[in-house]
Amino acid sequence: MNQHPLDPLLKPDSIALLGASERVGSPGNILAEMVINSDYKGRVYPVNPNSQSIGGLSCYANLESLPEVVDHVVLAIGNTHLESALAGIISHGAKAATIFSSAILEDDIEPVLLKRLTEMARDAGLAICGSNGMGFYNVSADLYAGIFPRSMAIDKGGITYIAQSGSAFSALCHNGCRLGFNLCVSSGNEMATTVADYMDWSLEQADTRVIGLFLEAVRDPLAFIAALEKAVHKEIPVVILKIGKSPLSAEMALTHTGALAGSHAAFEALCRRYGIISVDDFDEMAAVLMLLQNSPASFPGSLATMQESGGFRELITDIAHELQVEFADITESTRQQIQGFLDPGLKAENPLDAWGSHENFESRFLSCLTLLMSDPNVAGGIFFSNFRDGYFLSEAIYRVVEAVSKKTGKPIGLGNCYSDLKHDDICRRAYQQGIAVIDGPREALLAFRHLFAYQSFRNKEKKTFTNERLNREVIEHWRPKLAALRQSALSEAEAISLLSDFGIAVPQQAVINNDTTLLAVAKTIGYPLVLKTAEAGIHHKSDAGGVKINIQTEDELLAHYEDLSKRLGPSALVTEMVDKGTEVGLGIINDPQFGPLVMIAAGGIFIELLSDKAIALCPVDVEEADELLSSLKINALINGVRGQTAGNRQALIDIIVKLSWLAFELKDVISEIDINPVIVNSTAAVAVDALVISK
Repeated sequence: MNQHPLDPLLKPDSIALLGASERVGSPGNILAEMVINSDYKGRVYPVNPNSQSIGGLSCYANLESLPEVVDHVVLAIGNTHLESALAGIISHGAKAATIFSSAILEDDIEPVLLKRLTEMARDAGLAICGSNGMGFYNVSADLYAGIFPRSMAIDKGGITYIAQSGSAFSALCHNGCRLGFNLCVSSGNEMATTVADYMDWSLEQADTRVIGLFLEAVRDPLAFIAALEKAVHKEIPVVILKIGKSPLSAEMALTHTGALAGSHAAFEALCRRYGIISVDDFDEMAAVLMLLQNSPASFPGSLATMQESGGFRELITDIAHELQVEFADITESTRQQIQGFLDPGLKAENPLDAWGSHENFESRFLSCLTLLMSDPNVAGGIFFSNFRDGYFLSEAIYRVVEAVSKKTGKPIGLGNCYSDLKHDDICRRAYQQGIAVIDGPREALLAFRHLFAYQSFRNKEKKTFTNERLNREVIEHWRPKLAALRQSALSEAEAISLLSDFGIAVPQQAVINNDTTLLAVAKTIGYPLVLKTAEAGIHHKSDAGGVKINIQTEDELLAHYEDLSKRLGPSALVTEMVDKGTEVGLGIINDPQFGPLVMIAAGGIFIELLSDKAIALCPVDVEEADELLSSLKINALINGVRGQTAGNRQALIDIIVKLSWLAFELKDVISEIDINPVIVNSTAAVAVDALVISK
């Protein structure tokens, strides 16, 4: 097998501990104890000029005195010695290093230490974990390169966990007994090695089942996207707890789209495109990882839950409704069979309350849960109770769940309705059997919702985006025009012309500057008409009182034009009046990291009032555009809710696809696009107003 560039960092054959110490409690001592007193099979060399031996191993005065060139050097030293130490590592010929210190000096000079070290590492091709991190644990290889005491009970398993925060690193790695890891990384400042690099390495490891990320920022977007694509190809789920979700600045956006998209837009779109499971806190992340670490098989259907209490059943039902978690509609045959095992007064349904009485409750639970989980419409299940060690009911339910899990092969978890429980023994046994024990009904339901969503994504046909219909001459015609604007806007007439050139339906239009031209254009287009100011610098014409609609006569047209001329100036745009329909807002935001995003939202005056929006990375195809539109409340209006005439939905989808390709092909010269509204009536979908901002 070819060596991965990160093998010397994460799976070295030899390692030197620079700053290893005998002083109890010091970082160098903790590091030495963790590495030396583990089952790591590589060669270990403590380095400290003041010691003869450390941890039973001979200690060396410096790197030059080592008997071989090591793969990896760990630096348990202070900031003031980092620069000379890194130079020594490069001179020695090591291929990797781990740096715990912050790499920040008081009264430093430019370029600062961190930049100097980064340049040194990159010039030498040196992989570095850190700086300002807690190191890494290659749990599979029993290599624990850290300076904070670790839990001795870190289980080997299929989770790769990478955190850009030291506290986030220790939160999952140093606690609990329900997660099993193959690699844990505190990536720190990512001087030379980023989250994307660690992901790429992990995706080459046979024991990786799921990747969890605590992410503050993406420092190498192209490599990160490549890693996500690799994860999709290898069918390895990626779970991300993202903080500081601000790749976009809504405050500086010049369009309604930019303001509405908000700071979370690019990340939402990234999740959608690559099937990322996005979570909001550590409990939710841990719950999802508990399920995914066992590579659960995919089954058609929805969720089943069983409770030993009617009150718990109602609680679960309420929370599931809030979270939009679907319960499986079990078959009539399943209902009839379950009913035969229930006490009088209980009803065979999903969610199921199966308690009744103490008499033969364990065998009754076993029969009911087996039937429930065997139903063809059930994809997975949760038994909700409060599981605690040594309690007769908890022990019985655990035996039931373990037996049903083995029999059906479907993912099943133990869900606690309360979290302050003593249940380490049950958690340990469940972990060994591949059964998740999840504290909190919300977390348990969310975990299964995420599981089913990921499995649905995984089962979709993977897309290759191609669009041979685009006219390259049109693209190259507009590129220099937009580039010349330099962060300013096309006129509305030019913006409408751009859309038209890309095949997007637009109304007839003309720019006028006097009464004579106005009347001639009106005669050509025909009434009713729309009149808008075309004066430069007025981006939101309605806000300035610069839009007059449904103009029916020549006298009305002249009166409106006189008003606009006096208030805003003589330049105006005359367009045909499009028949009424549902108003939809479409927009483009060009994210500096991940490229153009397309947004669909309620249009007209509601675009910033309603939080009804869907966002995706460009380009999108017809299927994805359909999915985006279907996720919105406004979709019901387009489909003709409550007797209203249905709009031409397919024409709108066509516009969405074409707009996404326009943005993708011209991403180097377009910053924002705002189309508000697109009017969707029974015959067509027409973009009646547009604002295009160049880069």
